[in-house]
Amino acid sequence: MKHRTVLSLCTCLLLSLVHLPAATKILPLDQIRSGMVGVGYTVFKGNELDEFKVHILGILQNVIGPKRNLILARLEGGPLSETGIISGMSGSPVYIENQLIGAVSYSLGTFSKEPIAGITPIGEMLETTESQMTPQKQNNATVMFPLKPFNINESIQKAFSSAKPFAKHFSDIRLLTLIDSAVSPTIGTMLRPITTPLFLGGFSSASLQPFNDTLVNAGLSATPTETALLNQESNSTLRPGDAIGVNLLEGDLAIGAAGTLTHINGDKVYAFGHALYNLGPINFPMTRVHVHTVLPSLDSSIKIMSSGKTIGTASQDRDTTIAGRLGPGPDLIPITFKLESETGVKKNFQMRTVDNQTFTPLMIYLAIGETLSSFKREIGVNTFRLQGTVRLKEENPLIFENLFTGDQAPISAANYIMTPINALFQNDFEQAQLLAVDLNITTSESKLTATLDRVWIEESNLKPGETATLKISMKTYRGENIEQILPIKIPSNAQGQISIIVSDGSYLNQWETQKLYFQKRQVNSLSQMIRAINSTYKNDRFYVRLLSQHDGAVFLGEQLSSLPPSVSRILKSDQSRSTFYELGESILDEWEILAGHVVSGNHEITLNIN
Repeated sequence: MKHRTVLSLCTCLLLSLVHLPAATKILPLDQIRSGMVGVGYTVFKGNELDEFKVHILGILQNVIGPKRNLILARLEGGPLSETGIISGMSGSPVYIENQLIGAVSYSLGTFSKEPIAGITPIGEMLETTESQMTPQKQNNATVMFPLKPFNINESIQKAFSSAKPFAKHFSDIRLLTLIDSAVSPTIGTMLRPITTPLFLGGFSSASLQPFNDTLVNAGLSATPTETALLNQESNSTLRPGDAIGVNLLEGDLAIGAAGTLTHINGDKVYAFGHALYNLGPINFPMTRVHVHTVLPSLDSSIKIMSSGKTIGTASQDRDTTIAGRLGPGPDLIPITFKLESETGVKKNFQMRTVDNQTFTPLMIYLAIGETLSSFKREIGVNTFRLQGTVRLKEENPLIFENLFTGDQAPISAANYIMTPINALFQNDFEQAQLLAVDLNITTSESKLTATLDRVWIEESNLKPGETATLKISMKTYRGENIEQILPIKIPSNAQGQISIIVSDGSYLNQWETQKLYFQKRQVNSLSQMIRAINSTYKNDRFYVRLLSQHDGAVFLGEQLSSLPPSVSRILKSDQSRSTFYELGESILDEWEILAGHVVSGNHEITLNIN
């Protein structure tokens, strides 16, 4: 009860800082005529609302899909004659005789000579958000082992994909009450959502460079900015025309998109006038945004902005609007990084990200990659030793322990964390819910690599039940020889020829793929999947396997070795669910040898058991 009282009090306090106007009058689309002149509102600098004139040119029907219309208009005033349509204006409300008609949301793209805009009718913005759906998992997919490495560019392209062609031919578009003969019907095929500013606080320009083309193609423009405004209070009232943001990542690093607030109805808010990521139901923080200035450009002018305090939750990402409610923000997934160098330098990083199948893996990847890259630039790190967990609701945690070295260490470490997290979100068993990400990373300026040099057994004429002494020699990056010894007990039922494979994890993955182990060892539940991920091969150890030519098998995703023929026949007879697979050989035993270096190499020896 106390918790509910405190929550209600916080909501009231937040709403007290927000202007909740009386019901706004709306001008229906069928009453809008060419030649009408309206007024629009947006912020060009700071938090002050600026006016601009809107000259209605006509109505474009079916331009962004069946029964999806745009009001075509020419804008005038403020810096628009010099800048054209400005990135960040999406959602700027337009009124005719104090009646709201819609949101400035589309432009003719780059290098346009005039600020001609498409205005999303307010009626369509309200209509598409009537469904009160809750966020759901988007796509299930069968997860195959070994896991496919996380592809950052592919993920960004998938996540940020709002700017797509709409009407592909002008014959699909119907023009109503158009009075400007200089405007061709083909203009409808040229309109695109106004580029959305993507502000990235704490990220270096070097980190953003590889993704710029992908973001531009998706209708976004990434701009580095500060994160300090996240800690500042905003006491000004919230008005249509104010800058507003939708955050994906908050804390020591910040990522979010910015646009303009179109309409307030009680505690409901509508913004942007077009989709942000077109995710449907979402659960993202909605924030105030401070506009520093407008950066003019012949290509695409942009508002330089920073995100402020959370004022509510964006709950709908539809083709005509971003919509949500004022009040407390949503629960986010905490991310904690603790970094320590061998020289005693310590840094702690705290971040929070949204819970979303598409964006959670991407945000965590970017957070890890940027944090480690920044640390590497500051103190010249060559090696990262990583330990940590990803806590999950009602499941065992993912456990991480690995070593990365060399110039690509930050990217490799980020990929190591993100590949299994992405797999969890994509699994087709049940929805995995992340609770927290906790990582401890120690660093070294030494390059720690070693190569397998020699493998041998000292004993000869081995018998079942005896112990062999396996010796492994490796050579480090500096040429130092390191030798390790591993006792291997020969199973009492071993007969004839057996093999010992010593290899790094990468080679063992390839070997298992060639032997069809992975195709036959597919997991059958989320819990089994987590166990498989936690047993993923590490970079800093050699793996030793003792193999027999006796038949083995996989049953319900679990490996069985040296099955008696009678047991094999019984299990094989159940073919209804394809749960039993025969293997041409079986693993009698396996070991790991911790090397303290990132290792490479493989070797196989054969033993005859008398």
